[in-house]
Amino acid sequence: MKKTLLRGLFNVLPLVLSIWLFWSLFESLDEVGSFLFGLVHINELFKGAGFLLILILLFVAGLLFSVSPIAWLYDFIIRQLMRFPFFKTVYSSINDIASLMSSDNKNKSQQTVLVHQANDTYVVGFIMANDTPEPLTNALPEGDWVPVLFPLSYQIAGVTTLVKRQDLTIVDWSFEDAMRYNLTAGISISAKDKEEKDLKAPLAADPQK
Repeated sequence: MKKTLLRGLFNVLPLVLSIWLFWSLFESLDEVGSFLFGLVHINELFKGAGFLLILILLFVAGLLFSVSPIAWLYDFIIRQLMRFPFFKTVYSSINDIASLMSSDNKNKSQQTVLVHQANDTYVVGFIMANDTPEPLTNALPEGDWVPVLFPLSYQIAGVTTLVKRQDLTIVDWSFEDAMRYNLTAGISISAKDKEEKDLKAPLAADPQK
């Protein structure tokens, strides 16, 4: 009885939480869109009209940012706002996170690596850039240093460590799959990795095949 309840909980809970999260996002954006409709004295047309309006506005914004004058004007405004220290700190942090998540702005230098530890263990990390800022370069001993991120399991956090490139073992593994593996402490693997593992299992059991 207890095992059955737990099995149901562990299977249903991720689905319910995912639906709740996306529904909350939908509701929030729909309210913002409804507020914009109210500014021009338009009553709510139907449920979801505000959400649809936000999507249309985002699409139009994407088109506008492809036009040089609009992009230049936006960059000019941002540069002026960046003169305010508090705004600069908040905007830079959010912008860096958005850039990390954006498929259009993927940093090609992001690589999955293994870092050898003193007790003959390895830690999975990610090269986040091909070089270090000048102040760090001047302070570090001579060598090809790169920033390596070590995410913490089940947390949106991590530790950035400077490691010599020759001490890293490059792994042919996508950033997304390796990050998911790290954040879930090895519990989650991609469907492709799982399929390959299942295919190799019978061969490992019977080497003659």
